[in-house]
Amino acid sequence: MLMLSALSALCFCLGIVSAKSHPTVYIIRHGEKPQDPNDYRLSPDGVKRAQCLRSVFGQGSEYDIGYIMAPRVKRDGEHGRSFETVLPLANDLGLTVDTHCKRNQVKCVAEAIRSYDGPGNILIAWRHSRMGGIEEELGAFEPIKYPDER
Repeated sequence: MLMLSALSALCFCLGIVSAKSHPTVYIIRHGEKPQDPNDYRLSPDGVKRAQCLRSVFGQGSEYDIGYIMAPRVKRDGEHGRSFETVLPLANDLGLTVDTHCKRNQVKCVAEAIRSYDGPGNILIAWRHSRMGGIEEELGAFEPIKYPDER
């Protein structure tokens, strides 16, 4: 129950409206990180969250995920938490996680969303400090400010 409550607090849904039917975009923050700032992996709680996403967004869920994005992971593993957060779900759904955008390239993310014309909805796992920028690029008038301590 706490896991779903935390997920709800981290998920922002943006429906893009026009004459053509567009996917719904779900933006979530990556799973929890370890205490060590030099450890770029998920903490054990972050791994649990990644596993939980499989049941929340997985096959047969109402979210109908057809496309998943996370920032490009550096060679040393930096920026890998978002990718690790959605990888189990992507594997379950038979999807490849699109990592062509760098972490700070919010315009790149918005362009990828706008150009997506495949089936299903979009799930984006990103760093909290860039989520509002993604929302702005998609046209949100008042992007959510995501606190550091969550």
